[in-house]
Amino acid sequence: MTKSNNILGHLLAFFSSLIWGTTLVSTKILLKNFQPVEILFFRFLMALLMFYIICPKKAPHTTKKQKIIIILAGITGVTLYYLLENIALNYTLAANVSIINCCAPFLTAIFTFLFLKNKEKINRTFFIGFVVSIIGIWFILFNGNKINLNSIGDILAMCAAISWAIYSILIKKIADYNIPTLLVTRKTFLYGIIFMIPFLFLFDFKFDLTLFFNLTNLLNLLFLGFIASGICFLMWNKSIKIIGTVKSGVYLYLIPVVTVILSSIILKEPISIYLIMGVILTILGLIISEIKTD
Repeated sequence: MTKSNNILGHLLAFFSSLIWGTTLVSTKILLKNFQPVEILFFRFLMALLMFYIICPKKAPHTTKKQKIIIILAGITGVTLYYLLENIALNYTLAANVSIINCCAPFLTAIFTFLFLKNKEKINRTFFIGFVVSIIGIWFILFNGNKINLNSIGDILAMCAAISWAIYSILIKKIADYNIPTLLVTRKTFLYGIIFMIPFLFLFDFKFDLTLFFNLTNLLNLLFLGFIASGICFLMWNKSIKIIGTVKSGVYLYLIPVVTVILSSIILKEPISIYLIMGVILTILGLIISEIKTD
């Protein structure tokens, strides 16, 4: 791998995480008028349509095993992860959901070591960085004397982090199939939407066109669909292909930093000294995790 490719991989992961940090705030705004499953369905349907417009050609043939892996990627990375995350936002703060997602890089590293044949090197600095970030998570969740660990929203957020970790190792495995990143992402979105359909009926999905006439709703959905789902997933999947699941995963630590700042400014969610300390420790954890050791 050339140095320029390595830098590209890090930049793709960085900008994906940066943009994803804003999505929880955008989703929280949409939850005033939409159900979680409605937001999820519309944003990924928009992204899927964008992919077919950009690249309408048929994806290359895959074996039965490869198809199963791609289907599982669609279920874990689209259906389960975002459904769990969106529902969690109904029960807890956007900042809490984002902070708990910091567990995803650690879980990804563990799953990578356990389940992938081509092991990625995990330095001791990665684990030190994770511990530092976890301390930050505790600062946020306890927020002084307030304990939020019993919240169903926090539990759902943790399940979402596990789902994302599984998705990441599946995408790394799919990268060995030599299928163009756009076509892989398009396939995972398609299967993700297909397996989302049962939840539409379960959660009383409604297609109310009048909601799209509201400029705030429309802009937030366009952002979530075309940028946060379409473009960011392409960048993230390409990043995993270039630098691997572990190195790309640590950039997820940036998400709560962006979310906490925007949650305070836009959603007027409270910021305490504990929250600030949590953000600082989160950034420090990212820096430590990126330090190379022999």
